[in-house]
Amino acid sequence: MNYNLVVALTIVLTTMLLFFYRGAPFFIFSKREPPAALRFVEKCIPPLIIATLIVYCLKDIDYAARPYGAPHFIAIAATVGLHLWKRNSMASIFGGTILFMLLSRIL
Repeated sequence: MNYNLVVALTIVLTTMLLFFYRGAPFFIFSKREPPAALRFVEKCIPPLIIATLIVYCLKDIDYAARPYGAPHFIAIAATVGLHLWKRNSMASIFGGTILFMLLSRIL
């Protein structure tokens, strides 16, 4: 089979599958109420993912060497503060990331 045809078919099939599994919950639950288990997962998974990412980011800090993890903790505090202030996830993520990158270069 022609290489370009294989690439094109792969792109088309991947796009269709992505559209299906991303859109399936909207099609399934558009007319009825989602089950209690799904509402529980919808409520609890985002904080669990954030907690996992925080633990992952803090696991390799060398607390015995300068700057003792200061950029990490300052950026985490700023991200939490920014999120509590603005209630905007994108502003919190970008603000915390930019602050961390600046602090990690300065300190």
